[in-house]
Amino acid sequence: MSTATAEQQVEKKKGEALFSKKNLRLISDPLNENNPITVQVLGICSALAVTAQVKPAFVMSLAVIFVTAASNVLISMMRNAIPSRIRIIVQLTIVATMVILVDLFLKAYVYDVSKQLSVFVGLIITNCIIMGRLEAFAMGNKVWPSLLDGIGNGIGYGAILLMVAVMRELLGSGSILGVTLLPESIYVNNNLMVVPAGALFAVGLIIWAQRAHNKYYETE
Repeated sequence: MSTATAEQQVEKKKGEALFSKKNLRLISDPLNENNPITVQVLGICSALAVTAQVKPAFVMSLAVIFVTAASNVLISMMRNAIPSRIRIIVQLTIVATMVILVDLFLKAYVYDVSKQLSVFVGLIITNCIIMGRLEAFAMGNKVWPSLLDGIGNGIGYGAILLMVAVMRELLGSGSILGVTLLPESIYVNNNLMVVPAGALFAVGLIIWAQRAHNKYYETE
């Protein structure tokens, strides 16, 4: 066996390791360089709808992480058995099943948050982030990388939701999770941050800050 062949086998084994650099990038990239909201500009609707307070935004983040990871794993396991012409139908069916499970869990254990999230839990089914990862990644990769990809994109989505929610709740009501941080004696609540338009400003500021930090510019 030649030295070159031996080195190639070693590199291949490193690449197949559970927590190799390649696999870890599946989690780290969506947090910054390939964030689904700030870079891919997906999932904006839920970022506007459920971020008026931190608690529902946190629960929605957990729900999306679970649905994305579980759906990625199931599609990856079934990818060789799914006929190409019906793959979108199969993907939607699996995502819908995961969303129903999440909805039932929320109604059973955190009913107050479930009422706040209302129809937006059901709309996870149509979230472009989830369908995009199923089609672009899970359909062509093994289970473990698909799991990491789902977790990474879910966390990347949830991180932005929480950042927007913190900004909106703090500036809109002067509190976080019911704890007053900006008393009325020193701060007048900004009602703009309570309405969805406030979320647009918050998302825009986060996108600007991230792209300025990464020195990212749109190509002409």
